[in-house]
Amino acid sequence: MIIAVDGPTASGKGTIAKALAAHYGLPHLDTGLLYRAVGRQVFLDGGDPDDASDALAATSFPDSLLGDPRLRSEDIGGLASRVSVHAVVRQALFDRQRAFATQTGGAVLDGRDIGTVIAPEADAKLFVTASVEARAERRWKEMQERGEPHTLEVIVDDLRRRDERDRNRAEAPLVAAPDAFVLDTSDLGRDEAIAAAIDAVEDALKSQ
Repeated sequence: MIIAVDGPTASGKGTIAKALAAHYGLPHLDTGLLYRAVGRQVFLDGGDPDDASDALAATSFPDSLLGDPRLRSEDIGGLASRVSVHAVVRQALFDRQRAFATQTGGAVLDGRDIGTVIAPEADAKLFVTASVEARAERRWKEMQERGEPHTLEVIVDDLRRRDERDRNRAEAPLVAAPDAFVLDTSDLGRDEAIAAAIDAVEDALKSQ
């Protein structure tokens, strides 16, 4: 069984995907982490994330980089959004994601193009979204806990810029698959969102 969970930054898709993986006993891949690793590697290489050649070179990052806690920082998130617009980067990471999705027994993947590009045949597809204000508030709280001194206004602006890039890029733009269940978590608590996601997956499985 393949479960695809897509959505914009800070919508809650990662939390939901992890919960679904635990609920159904499936392995989970945060595909955004791959792009964050590319963004981090570009930085380490002294390259330009807006240059396709520099970004492609960074896709050869060592697996150990995926364990770097700095990948979760806001700055690296911005770099990830910039390198992800390059078709050559998306192609380079496609096989890695595809192999994870099609492993024996299935998997849960979360990202921005899982249901549309990586695993369009997924048994259940969710598109998790929330208002920019709600997402910014969540991200701000996370950053406060990590000691990152960003203001709420800066985060709102950053999320809007990321949304613009992700939704309007030529390759694999951020859109809900036609058969995805759209889950708006703006006014939902963590447990409510997870419960709604499980119900959506169950409904998708019953309809097959």
